[in-house]
Amino acid sequence: MFETIKYEVLNQVAWVIMNRPDKLNAFTEQMNKEITKALKQASADEGVRAIVITGEGRAFSSGQDLAEVDENMDHGHVLRTRYGPMMKQLARCEKPVIAAINGVAAGAGFSLALACDFRIASEKASFVQAFIHVGLIPDSGNLYFLPKLVGTAKALELAILGEKIKAEQAKDLGLVTKLVSVDSWNEEVEAFANQLANMPTQAIGLIKRSIQASWNVTYEEYLEHEAHGQRIAGLSEDHKEGVTSFIEKRKPAFKGR
Repeated sequence: MFETIKYEVLNQVAWVIMNRPDKLNAFTEQMNKEITKALKQASADEGVRAIVITGEGRAFSSGQDLAEVDENMDHGHVLRTRYGPMMKQLARCEKPVIAAINGVAAGAGFSLALACDFRIASEKASFVQAFIHVGLIPDSGNLYFLPKLVGTAKALELAILGEKIKAEQAKDLGLVTKLVSVDSWNEEVEAFANQLANMPTQAIGLIKRSIQASWNVTYEEYLEHEAHGQRIAGLSEDHKEGVTSFIEKRKPAFKGR
């Protein structure tokens, strides 16, 4: 089904693995389309309750494959037809999405990581705003998310200077949810994904939706949005299970419904 990525579902977790290790998982048009398709498939699959995006080999993604770039390329068209659909599909996903950053995340690879809900980084991971080095601006939603995570001044600094950010520094800046040693990488990423997959999935989706709404509405409008979301959550089976398990003093068994 896929040629540039791997896709599998294990224990209610969908794994989207960029699979061009010899090219540091650089994006091609085909990879953009396959990631978009995989995210759409995972979003629609009721058996999937969390998603992990990672890279095969020693990189997360080095960004756009420059072999596909020429001086006559319309970069705006590329964003609208390739990267835009991929990032919009990711934004529409109401299931928790984890970027498991196993190595360098540069350019659009950095942007993809920023758009995920959680970023688990290997101690060997690094982040690079590579755009400035080829005379471009950060794209694929990069500067939409980055200032919200690190603040305007730091986002401006990172975008213009384009310096490599090592894993420890990324954690200090708030870019990374958790740092993981190379020795325990697979186990810790799987454990974190499984933890999310066993949480009340519908409530997570409503939380994501509420945060996104808060960026574009007044406080009064947000309170109405909140009330609507809480009504939906309150009618869910997971809410009933949460209350019942609390009364019965046991661990809840959420089903994602």
